[in-house]
Order: sequence, then structure tokens, then C-alpha cells
Amino acid sequence: MLFIFDMGGVVTTTFSMDSMYKSLKMDSKEFMEICKTGNNIFSEYTKGTIGCAQFWAQFNERIKDRDVYPVKHDLFRLYFHPVLNKGTVEVIENLKKKHRVICGTNTIQSHWENHMERGDYAFFDQTYASNKIGEEKPDESFFKVILEAEGYKADEAFFVDDRLENVEAARRVGINAVQFESAEQLKKEWKKYF
Repeated sequence: MLFIFDMGGVVTTTFSMDSMYKSLKMDSKEFMEICKTGNNIFSEYTKGTIGCAQFWAQFNERIKDRDVYPVKHDLFRLYFHPVLNKGTVEVIENLKKKHRVICGTNTIQSHWENHMERGDYAFFDQTYASNKIGEEKPDESFFKVILEAEGYKADEAFFVDDRLENVEAARRVGINAVQFESAEQLKKEWKKYF
């Protein structure tokens, strides 16, 4: 069996970017509206079609009339401080004794680098990150690319994510998927696989 774990909100705690938004004098909704004006630069950054410098250059173009212009630092990196969920890591380590366990995550270069430095992807047999494979959840193609690369059929895979829209997308592909609540929940649901 193939087990696919999301990273943020599952392996690491869901972090708050409120400090970043506060530094920009806006909330998350306004930030995303700016990102989606014209071409969606956040989606492009998540898929790896633009890099960090390009993201912030284009973001700066969109906020020229604001007093926070220009953004001079990579705020995604500056304010990103995830915490490891040790219970989930224990589940991963137990599953790896008998199964292939991988990470399937939406991420951006700034966060990818942080997770690499911390060793968060080292718990997995392989990592499929949106910024590296050019696909993002909840697009069904994200899951299809992973299944093809891994050589598994959809019904041979399990997926866990904290976001319901991603769980539903995996299910549409035929993957057994659960919305993450806790490591204890996963232990109960997947007990027979340990």
C-alpha cells in the first residue's frame, strides 16, 4: 500500500501567517486578492512556475500605492515557523515498516527550503511537492502524477490532508482519503496496516 501525507497541518502544525499580514497592513483575504489580480502569482509560485524573487517583484508591482511598498525581504521565509507533530511522525515511522510512505504537499520555495533545513521531508520515502512537480492540490492531476510516478493504482493508496477540498479531490481520483484530525484518529483508522 501507498500512504500519502500532506505536510502542513498534518506532519507539522498549521502555522499562522498573521505576523506577515500584519507587517503588510492587510489580512489574508486582501493578500490573496492582490495575488490573484491578473495572473495568480501565488498559484504560480506554488506550482514553481515563478520563483521567490519573481513573486515578490510582481507583488510589489501590485502594491506600489501602499505605504508598505516595497517589500524588501522574503516574508514567507521570515515568518514561517512550523512545529513538528510528533504523533504523526510516529504513525509515519510505524507505517514505513511495511508500506511505502510519501509526502504529497502544496508548498512554495521559501517553505520547501525551511522544511529541508529542518529535515521534515526525511521521514518519507519520497516527497512530491507542488513547487517541484508543477501540480497543486486540489487539482486531480496532482494525485495522478504521484500515482504514475509511484506505480500504484488509486485503490492501493491512502491520502491524509487537513483540508477537506484536497481529501475530496483524492477521492474523486479513487484514492482512499481521510481528513486529518489527529494522529490518534489515523492510528484507529489504519490500525490493520501497522
